[in-house]
Formats: sequence, C-alpha cells, structure tokens
Amino acid sequence: MRPLRYSINVTLDGCCHHEAGVAPDEESMAYWTAEMSRADALVLGRVTYQMMEAAWRRPASGDWPDWMDEGDRQFAEAIDPARKHVVSSTLDEVDWNAELVRGDPVEAVRRLKEEPGEGLWAGGVTLPLALADAGLIDEYELLVHPVLAGHGPTLLAGLRERVRLEVVERRELRSGAAVVRLRPVRVG
Repeated sequence: MRPLRYSINVTLDGCCHHEAGVAPDEESMAYWTAEMSRADALVLGRVTYQMMEAAWRRPASGDWPDWMDEGDRQFAEAIDPARKHVVSSTLDEVDWNAELVRGDPVEAVRRLKEEPGEGLWAGGVTLPLALADAGLIDEYELLVHPVLAGHGPTLLAGLRERVRLEVVERRELRSGAAVVRLRPVRVG
C-alpha cells in the first residue's frame, strides 16, 4: 500500500490559511519543490486544487509570469506536470493533469493508496481532516512558521479523536520556520 503524506504550511497557533504565514523564501520553496518530487500523485480537494492551479499552472503562452522568481518557477515546474486526483462533489470536470474523484472521499483515497507506487501527497484543509479521521494519513509534514495569525482555518480543526504522533524529523530553516515530520503511532 503506498503511503499518504499530508503537507502544509502552518503558523505557530495552528492557522493553515495560505496567506497567514510568512511569505515563502528561497529555502522554503526549494524544500517544497524537493518534497513535491517524492510523490507519485497529489490528492486535493476542490478549493486547494483551484488555488494551486491558479498559482502554479503553466500559462497557455508557455511563459511563467513575471512575478515568479527562480524558486517559484522551479516549484511550478514540479507541480505543473504532476498527476492530480481532485476530490469534489461540485466540480463537473478538471484538467491540469487531473482526474476527478467522486463519491466517498475516504473510500476513494483508500483505493488510491492500494495502487502501486511510491506515495501520495495531500494538501489543504477540509479533505485532510476526513483522511485523518479515517486513519489514512501515514505522515504529517508541517512547515511551522514563527507567526501568530490569530484567525483563519486551523490545522485539522474538528478532528473526532486524538491521533498520537511521533516526530521522525525536525529541522530549522534559516527563516526560523521549522520542518516537522511526524508519523501516527499505531497502537496494538
């Protein structure tokens, strides 16, 4: 069974809105670019898919926007061709190398995990909550920013039961942000 990794930027107070942390720097963009290449495919809900597509899809002209620096372009070149599974009950179609996944999201992701491969990567807020509740996340990868946001959606808010985790990696970036990778502690 291929593992599912949930990755997200989060503030010290647990906010995971994409605008609540600090602006990504060269080091964090390089980190996420390398991590993106570790997955066979991405598993995204509608909101995250649309947000990522708007920011990182290669324009029809083939030229990346002027606002992108080298680190942004490298990340865009990693995510743009990646295979994507979009879990949505409201979208009628998707493109950007994506397949629309309908029905029960937990069962759909369970089926994706059963396919051969190196691993799946999930991002966002709503879908990962359902996956965490179902015990489908094999690794939590957080980039914790030294910021208190004070508002916005928070990491896994509404989780039904506590999930015990063990730290498998922790390192600090030059910006003061910390990478923390954790795995669920399986009981029994």
